[in-house]
Parts: sequence; structure tokens; C-alpha cells
Amino acid sequence: MSAAPDQFDGTIEHARLLDTLQLEGELFHVQGLELDSRRIWVTSVDQENRKGYIHEFDRRTGKLRRRLELTDGAKYHPGGISISGRSIWVPVAEMKPKSAAILVEIDADSLQIRRKIHVADHLGCVAASGRNLVAGNWDSELLYIFDLGDNARMRIVPNPSPTHYQDMKFVDGQLVAGGSLTLWSGAVDWIDWPSMKLRRTLRAGAIGPVRPLGRGGPYTGEGMAIEGRELYVVPEDGPSRLFRFKLDDPHESRSI
Repeated sequence: MSAAPDQFDGTIEHARLLDTLQLEGELFHVQGLELDSRRIWVTSVDQENRKGYIHEFDRRTGKLRRRLELTDGAKYHPGGISISGRSIWVPVAEMKPKSAAILVEIDADSLQIRRKIHVADHLGCVAASGRNLVAGNWDSELLYIFDLGDNARMRIVPNPSPTHYQDMKFVDGQLVAGGSLTLWSGAVDWIDWPSMKLRRTLRAGAIGPVRPLGRGGPYTGEGMAIEGRELYVVPEDGPSRLFRFKLDDPHESRSI
């Protein structure tokens, strides 16, 4: 396993903040982020009432359009999310390690649930691409790899990084995953697919002091999405902001 990156006091390494967008609508403890040309999706968990949601916002205005409750009995913790085609994949788990979860496929247009895959572990994030799903368990110590074209056949590999992934995506044939290292630092990792070898890491600092309600913490500690060389994060619980960063040319960035 690779050593943890040194403490980083900036925002995100080799990235320049372009702007922020206020998300105008009720959000709880933010978990995952995904977007397309018109919409922003954010998952959050209402810990007090033990309910989980996916929220859809207008990408231009930041205004809430609708939300879908994802609570399934003791499973009320939605995690990091991923879009593939017209489907959004969301893990919904019990709020404890070594428990149980479902991977929920949601139609991105109607927000109707298409299918559920039951897994005997807590799953906190998922990346989706065609017939492939990669999901991380509690702190992403293990990565579950599913082949949807083979009856959701599953294999498990160790996380090649010390980063506790919260959100992950398939980008240009690689996995890009963001998460926390400590209460005040995090990272974004690039992992080769399907070898699952760690290739590149960008360090992240904290947005502010860690508070009891989770308003501070690493920029990469919660929702993350990526489009080309633009990186998006939602590090705060509601009221939340979407931060947009421009990434440097990867050949100029620190490599593993």
C-alpha cells in the first residue's frame, strides 16, 4: 500500500478554483455528486430521522428541482454516486461497517428505480461504466467489482491507496476517486482499470475547521465529479456549495 501523502495546506493540488454555485434547497449530510449538462445530483443522509435522499438541482441556477427518498428499512445511508448512460447508481447502506447495502439503479430522467443489487457489506460509493461497477465498502478498505453482464458476478480487491473514498467515477478508461485521509486532509486518485494500480494522486486540504455537524473537513471528503479537466466537489453539508476547479495538465502533476 502506498504511503499517505504529506499534509497539504492548500485547496486541491494542481487545481485552480474557478467558481462556486450555491445549491438552493434542503440538503443534509452530503455524500455523493454527479452531473450532466443540465442537472446536478447530490445524495445526502438525514441522520436525525434516518432517511436518505437523492436531490436533483438545476445546473445553471442551483435551484432544487426534485428529490427521491432512498430509505430501505435499516438501510438509509446513500453514498457516492455515478451515472452511466441514462442510469444513476447509488449505494444505500446500513450506517455501520460490515453490515448490508443495496446498489440502486435509478433512471436519470424519471428518477424511477430500475433495479437493486443486494450486497452483504456496507457500501459507501460506486463507479459505473457500461457493464462494470466498482464499489467501496466502509472507508473503502475493499473494492467490490461487479460484472453486470454476468449476473452481477462479483470479486473483491484491496484498495491500492490509503484514501478513504467517498465518491468515484470512471473517466477516460480509469477510475478517479476522491475521499479523505484525515479529518483535515484528502486526495483524488487515478487508478488504472482493470489492473487497479494506483497511478496518480492529488492532495487536498480542508475547507475549514471540522465542526460537530460536519461543515468542515477536506475539499474531497464528500461529493466529487469530474468532466475533462474540470473537477467538482461539494464538501459542505447543507446549505451546500458546488466548487468548480480547473486541473493542470496531468503531465505536469505529481505522479505515483
